[in-house]
Amino acid sequence: MSYYKVLGLNKEPFSTSPDPEFFYHSTSHNTALKRLEIAIRLRRGLCLVLGDVGTGKTTLSRTLLQTFKDEPDFIFHLILDPSFKSEFQFLYSLVKMFDIVPEFKSTMDFKEALEKYLFQKGVEENKTIVLLIDEAQKITQENLEVLRTLLNFETNEYKLLQLVIMAQVELLPRVKRIRNFMDRVALKYTINPLDDSETNELIQFRLKAAGYDNQNALFTDEAVRLIYQHTQGYPRRIAMLCHDALESAVMNDSPLVDAQIINGLIREEAKV
Repeated sequence: MSYYKVLGLNKEPFSTSPDPEFFYHSTSHNTALKRLEIAIRLRRGLCLVLGDVGTGKTTLSRTLLQTFKDEPDFIFHLILDPSFKSEFQFLYSLVKMFDIVPEFKSTMDFKEALEKYLFQKGVEENKTIVLLIDEAQKITQENLEVLRTLLNFETNEYKLLQLVIMAQVELLPRVKRIRNFMDRVALKYTINPLDDSETNELIQFRLKAAGYDNQNALFTDEAVRLIYQHTQGYPRRIAMLCHDALESAVMNDSPLVDAQIINGLIREEAKV
């Protein structure tokens, strides 16, 4: 039997998959989500969201998609891995993604087709086209220039393409080297790790979202304190440690996760 069933849970509470159902709205994450929504609705163009590995950027992106899922006037396209080797390959992938099917011979043909498509959708049909790029630190410098070009497509009132870039902070100095790129940024936001209080709230939120309704806490206060100290508030690290802690509790017939379990896991991790 799965460990979460033994503990009175309906599902895995600490998966590292980007499930919006388990998206904890910390102050930082909630601010990013709301500001992204406003920028997209106002068609402001380029949004840049930065954060270290494990701060929850991918889950934030999926939650953003969920926010607009019942609004057909907003058309989202998602790139999970933007490590295209050439400008031609990148533009070709965009054309395919947007279901554009004319004949192409050059990158200029691609750009003209994309501009025509964005004008048709954004002006004639009054749709909002959103391109969301995750793991954007993988984008080559050449393809960052492509994105800069796409941001030139606009009317007098708004940008035809809403571009949301989720990246590790290492992307920022590269973007700054591109002339006229940073001045196109309508929103730049950095996601910070959680503090100790938010770490506790995330753990309780995820347990509740997974169906835990027992009045007795599964994690002692001391265990949560150790989790925060070890993970430094990074959501992915918290989820991984909490998952291992619940497994350990079940294997040792413990009704809760205490400091002893957490310390044991930390010691084991140090041996690897």
